[in-house]
Amino acid sequence: MKTVWVEISCEVPAAMVDTLSDFLVELSGNGVSIENLALDTFSLDTVEDAPIKTVKAYFSGDVPAGERLEAVEAFLRANGPDFSGFVFKRPQVAAIKEEDWANNWKEHFKPVRIGSRLVIKPTWEEYVAAQGDIVLNLDPGMAFGTGAHPTTKMCLEVLEMIFFGEGPYDGALPQAGPVTVLDVGTGSGVLSIGAAKLGAGRITAIDIDADAVSVAVENLVLNDALPLVAVSTTALEDVPGRYEIVLANILAEELVRLAQPLVDRVAPGGYLILSGILTEKEGFVISGFNDFGLSLVESRREQEWSCLGFRLESR
Repeated sequence: MKTVWVEISCEVPAAMVDTLSDFLVELSGNGVSIENLALDTFSLDTVEDAPIKTVKAYFSGDVPAGERLEAVEAFLRANGPDFSGFVFKRPQVAAIKEEDWANNWKEHFKPVRIGSRLVIKPTWEEYVAAQGDIVLNLDPGMAFGTGAHPTTKMCLEVLEMIFFGEGPYDGALPQAGPVTVLDVGTGSGVLSIGAAKLGAGRITAIDIDADAVSVAVENLVLNDALPLVAVSTTALEDVPGRYEIVLANILAEELVRLAQPLVDRVAPGGYLILSGILTEKEGFVISGFNDFGLSLVESRREQEWSCLGFRLESR
C-alpha cells in the first residue's frame, strides 16, 4: 500500500515565501515546493516574478492533519500582516499518495513515428517494426529528450532528409565517405542515435549536464551505437575538427551566443541544424547567423517551435 501524505498549500505574497518556507520546513521535517507562473519557454530571462506564490508543504499521514493546519493558519495570521499584499486565505489541504515520480510518466510515452522511417520506441514498450523502419530504443531517464517534442522531432526529420537526400536537402553531402556529426546539447542522446542509425560514421555528442551524458551513454549502448559516438561534457569551444552535420537543439539565446564556434565546426558544404527556437525568436536567430557565409535551406515550424537548416557554402 502506498504511503499517504497530506499536502498543505498556502497562497502568500512573494516577499513572504522565504519566511513561510522556513517555518514549514521546520514544522514538517520535509522540503517545500514553490509554484510561480507557468512557463512557455525555457528562458528564465523572459519570466516575470508572480506577486502571489503558492507554497506547499508535505506531512506524513500518521500525524493528524488538523493539528498541522491549525499551526500553519496561526503562523499566517501572526506574520502575514508584516508583508505588503497579504490577504489571509485558508490553506488548502489534500491527501496524496506517494508515487514513483521517476517512472509513472512512462505510461504516456509510447512508440512514435518520426519522418518516413524513424520510430522511437521506449525500452519498456513492445513494437513490431515494419519493413524499412529504423527503430531507436530510448529511455530518457533524467535527461530532456523523448524525441516526441517538436524541437527534437524536427531535428530528426531533417537528419533523415539529409541522409536520404530528400526535400530541400537533396544536395550531396560534402564527402563520399562516412558522414561526421556533432550533436550539441545531446540530452538523452536521441539525435546521436538517430544519426548513427541513419549511417553516420563518426559522431561527437556534448552536453553541459553530466547526468545527461550518463543517460546518453546508456541509450547509446541500448542501440549498439556507442562505438560510433564520443560523448562528454567537453565545451563546444574545445571540440576539435569540422563536421558535415552540426546539430544544436538548445535555447535561441544560446544559439546566437555560440554562433561563431558552431559555424567554425561546420565543414564547407556541410549543414548546420538549429532547434529549440520559439517561433517568435526565429528572426532573432537568423539575424544572429547572418554574417557567416551560411545559406538558409529551410525553416520548419511545429506548434510554437522552429527548426532552421543552414548550409555553409564555402569558408
